[in-house]
Amino acid sequence: MAGLGRNGRGERQAAVGRWRTTGSALLRVIVVWVVSTLTMMLLAGILPDFKLTSDNGESITRVALTAAWGAGAFGLLSALVWPLVVRAFLLVPALVLGLLVFFLNGSLLLVALRLIPTGHGAAEPETAVIVAAVMSAVASATSTSLAVRDDDAYRRRLSRLADRRRRRRGLDSAPQPPGLVLIQLDGVGERTLRHAVDSGLMPTVAAWLQGTHRLTPWRTDWSSQTGASQLGILHGSNFDVPAFRWYEKESGEVMVSNRPASAVELQRRAVERTGDGGLLTVDGASRGNLFSGGAEEVALVLTAAARRGRRNRSRAGYFAYFSDPANAVRTAGSFVAEVGRELAQSTRARLRREAPRIKRGGLYPFIRAFATVVERDVVVAAVMGDLLAGRTAVYADLVAYDEVAHHSGPRSRDTDQVLRRLDRSLALIAGAAGQAPRPYRIVLLSDHGQSPGETFESAFGLTLKDLVRAGCGLPVPRRARRTRSGAEARYAVRVALHRPVEEGEERPPQRESDPVVLASGNLGLVSFPDAEGRLTREQIDRRHPALLTTLANHPGIGFLLVRSEEHGAVLLGGGGGAGGGAGGTEVPLAQLADDEGPLKGFGRGAADAVRRTDTFPHTADIMVNSMYDPATGRVHAFEEQIGSHGGLGGEQSHPFLLSPVELSAPVPDSGELVGAEQVHHVLRRWLGEGQGPQIPVGAEALTTAEDSPRTAQPEGSFPVVDRVVQDKTC
Repeated sequence: MAGLGRNGRGERQAAVGRWRTTGSALLRVIVVWVVSTLTMMLLAGILPDFKLTSDNGESITRVALTAAWGAGAFGLLSALVWPLVVRAFLLVPALVLGLLVFFLNGSLLLVALRLIPTGHGAAEPETAVIVAAVMSAVASATSTSLAVRDDDAYRRRLSRLADRRRRRRGLDSAPQPPGLVLIQLDGVGERTLRHAVDSGLMPTVAAWLQGTHRLTPWRTDWSSQTGASQLGILHGSNFDVPAFRWYEKESGEVMVSNRPASAVELQRRAVERTGDGGLLTVDGASRGNLFSGGAEEVALVLTAAARRGRRNRSRAGYFAYFSDPANAVRTAGSFVAEVGRELAQSTRARLRREAPRIKRGGLYPFIRAFATVVERDVVVAAVMGDLLAGRTAVYADLVAYDEVAHHSGPRSRDTDQVLRRLDRSLALIAGAAGQAPRPYRIVLLSDHGQSPGETFESAFGLTLKDLVRAGCGLPVPRRARRTRSGAEARYAVRVALHRPVEEGEERPPQRESDPVVLASGNLGLVSFPDAEGRLTREQIDRRHPALLTTLANHPGIGFLLVRSEEHGAVLLGGGGGAGGGAGGTEVPLAQLADDEGPLKGFGRGAADAVRRTDTFPHTADIMVNSMYDPATGRVHAFEEQIGSHGGLGGEQSHPFLLSPVELSAPVPDSGELVGAEQVHHVLRRWLGEGQGPQIPVGAEALTTAEDSPRTAQPEGSFPVVDRVVQDKTC
């Protein structure tokens, strides 16, 4: 009887809880409706082209009733019709869809005004856009504010979402082993992270460091850029990735790490070499990355952008994100604000004559806004959805800092603001992890750092291509042509817009005898397409007697790597070497040592990094690393970047790994973590410690993983956290 009594009380308490939940939800709807009504009345009084009239006069009661009908109709249309409208626009390029949000919202408002039974409202189309945007933003802010104040309701909502996703995926209520969340802060070096923590820019990371996490630095390979690092981290091999972009003689093609077709080929090569699909092969999710890691669930992943037809489900992902008009307006509003912020910051830098400085006009403000707002929002929302879904492993890349640092410098007020916002994103992810159906271990890492410095062209008045052509005795344009930045976000935007990739400096030469000169940060690559294999120093001298001397004696060059008939391969010291003196010092690779000769000042591990790159089949005929000043940390990028990465020199080669202390140490106390491939093995070990289902898969199945049909997922079924939903797009 006592048990029955307890059960009865429990049922009564559950019923009371359900009524309270329903009552709270109803109260929030009413409050949002009232606020929306007042907002509509206020706008009608302010905007001359927006009127609320009634059939029986202009009394305040009638106007209020008209506004209430209008606000209610607009809210219902937004909830019911908006998803269908967005679905109809799925074929519109992703970024354009975001910009159409205001127009679509305004159209719904005009329809809502026509549905008012007590009178009618009138608004010009452009005014309707403004009214709809303001009302959506106010309604969203009100709803969010009420949810934040009601902590119990917020927790219950997250728990319901987690339970719903767990039931949908067929998971029982038994305790699940810990999952692993890997968040990559693109371009944030170890020193930059420490500076941000010490300066109070990243309180969430600071709290982790003070109690639950350890910070471990690691060293990149010579090619210190996302393509090489992320391929190694996710797929266990970055062999034969000598730079961000390079020329392959046998095919006559320029490979670019963030070009969809190149990314697919690089991933295929890595899978073929390792015989494994990647870190995320089983029950994993890849968000915002260049490569999939073998995951079935992808969003903003470049390798998926190369798919055609129904297997490229990026548009369905945008339906999930834009199905909520308030969420869409908030993102679009933040996008516009970020464009304005960039225009103001670039104007301030120009007026103050800050140096070094590069041009930041054209499409860059929109590219920056895409990287720091649109991509951030959809990636963070997708990760939160993955946590509520209980996925075993998630890897996400946030590119905001890297994009801004390229143009504003690694240490600037611009990047400080980005780091603050990234920390808030990490706090959101951590909060979602606390409501997930399984425990999660959050690992923070970066793929490389950034080294500051004036561009090579700005410092010396010519590009690397001009210098190479001069050394070859070829005509040089009177006015140097700029080498475009190869930042990841630029190509991501062009893919989102379905625009063709601009080749620019990546276009093969019109004459086979002309050299192909490519830039990857402060790493340059010179190839001669009419010659098979890598040319030796002696062959280059016979072709162009002045070329190597011209490069080696230039004050902006640190060192050159070339093959030698006598020594196999040699490093030639440049005129800008830290050791000073004339360039041209020749050291065989077998005798190369750190902080000696041409590598003086470049730090520990530089010699091994150069020797490894020399073994790659597609290493260029001449590999050119810019000068590096150990005292200031500056380098000279061969493209338009004042914060750069891609070669050796300074912070660009020193990313970090921030991991929970409950996981095993990344390396022994006396050891060092070197190369992205080693990071991959550490992460695999941690997946094993979580007893997750990550297991190697046969090479035969993996080589076709990217082409295999994906399991369809019901559209609109993604978890929602305060109406922020996940996106799956490229």
